Amino acid sequence: MNKRTFGLFALLLIVLMNSVYSQKFKVGTYNIRYANGGDSSHANGWGQRLPVIAGLIRFHDFDIFGTQEGFYKQLEEMKAALRGYTYIGVGRDDGKEKGEHSAIFYKTDKFEVLDHGDFWLSTITDKPNKGWDAALPRICSWGKFKEKKTGFIFFMYNLHMDHIGVEARRESCKLILKKIQDMKTKIPVILTGDFNVDQTNESYTLLDTSGLLRDAYETSQIRYATNGTFNDFKTDTKTTSRIDHIFLTKNFKVLRYGILTDTYRAEIPVSTDSIQTKNFPKEVSLYHYEARVPSDHFPVLIEVEY
Repeated sequence: MNKRTFGLFALLLIVLMNSVYSQKFKVGTYNIRYANGGDSSHANGWGQRLPVIAGLIRFHDFDIFGTQEGFYKQLEEMKAALRGYTYIGVGRDDGKEKGEHSAIFYKTDKFEVLDHGDFWLSTITDKPNKGWDAALPRICSWGKFKEKKTGFIFFMYNLHMDHIGVEARRESCKLILKKIQDMKTKIPVILTGDFNVDQTNESYTLLDTSGLLRDAYETSQIRYATNGTFNDFKTDTKTTSRIDHIFLTKNFKVLRYGILTDTYRAEIPVSTDSIQTKNFPKEVSLYHYEARVPSDHFPVLIEVEY
């Protein structure tokens, strides 16, 4: 074998090894906002938002993602709009279909669910109840996933912590860490959710300095985050607070992190008059529409390598 042939062989071997030992997929978290009449009366109804949410997820090519606040009907409609995806998770009010879910969606051709379950963020974890000073029952859904192509196995937890209870948020963080540690395994872990605390809060710090999990924002090689993650359905506000997070064990390398501030346009009932200007060709049609966001939270999307 001459030097040129040997060099090409060595390069091919490196490429093959990288393809085998360096795999990637995309992980997201998205509070999709529960369906309610109040939002509909302000032109932010679920029926209007669903096609945009589904289009966003498809375009950005989420592989697996946690959702928060979705009712069973919403999740079923999302599944119908997202062919090739399904979800795991139960309702927080009855452990079946009632109430908001912390569901995990995933591509069925990419992942297989080996095991899954749910627990409540409370001192009583196996049935619906409110924990500590929480205003509402809060649930965490989890799955043990295998990537079909490579056989890579990981756990994913997804939760929605309480919006009122300070103690409940703090104790919920301690609980999730204990749940992960109790597994007594080195299987990689992803934790997604709406934590209702930002990066300056003590509950966030409990997770990020635990020695077990780190915030993907902090470890990402490329970061795209021009805003925080809550928008209150307002397109003209800005915040630095990130209350929706993705935490991971050190088994993962975070290549990219983004807060996706996608908007869409909705008709203004009183006027869709065309805009007249000399600054673009006459063939271009431009009208007065209103900018809207598909949820009151922006989704977070990361790309990981393992």
